[in-house]
Amino acid sequence: MNKSIFRRAISASGAIAGTAALMMAGAAGASAHVSISPDKTTANSYALLTFGVPHGCDTSGTTKVTITLPEELNDAQPTVNPSWTVERVEEQLASPKKLADGATITKRTSKIVYTAKAPLDPKLRDALVLSVKLPDTPGATLYFPTLQNCQVGQTDWAEIPKDGQDAHSLEAPAPSVTISEGSPQASGAHGGEQNASAATVATETGAADQGAEARSWAGLAAGAGGLVLGGIAFTRSRVTKKDSLQSADPSR
Repeated sequence: MNKSIFRRAISASGAIAGTAALMMAGAAGASAHVSISPDKTTANSYALLTFGVPHGCDTSGTTKVTITLPEELNDAQPTVNPSWTVERVEEQLASPKKLADGATITKRTSKIVYTAKAPLDPKLRDALVLSVKLPDTPGATLYFPTLQNCQVGQTDWAEIPKDGQDAHSLEAPAPSVTISEGSPQASGAHGGEQNASAATVATETGAADQGAEARSWAGLAAGAGGLVLGGIAFTRSRVTKKDSLQSADPSR
């Protein structure tokens, strides 16, 4: 193979690999925030919200995660996670609030606090799940400011975008869920069946989330490898064709 052509092939392959590396870095950065993965977003339905807890504060392990519920929610049922203890924090309402079913409440659950039994290794991630009744407000976005305490330092994921601002431009955006329209599937009047199976769904959701992330990285790596091999194969075919032409016509 002509040396200059070979060098061009290696250079092109290196550029492709570099692009793939940047894509992987972007994927890693995108998963660095505390985020919500809802199993449904339908208005007036019961939903399981999975909070993905990423790396700690730099190299420090996570010790506590405090999730603040938006004012639109009156309560949340936390799913048991064997690696954490959990507490529901209530607040007194300024005035009694009448619910759609006719009941009146004077308090609401304002925060859910998960405390790690042992600091979460900053190289690992975990999933914390809440069962909530979404309000009947299609199109509304609910924000869940989340404070992540670590052995050293903390990160307050509490930034809410202003009108017209891209949430991706924020350094520490609050996890959010946008409510959609549509009739929810029939469930217990109080979400009994869904709440009873919350632990099972949470485990499956966490496993699926991790599996999807692993498949994403594997796909990127495989795609980059295929591009590199394809670039080299293309260059070789050009060289082979050129050699054949020279053999057929000695004057070339």
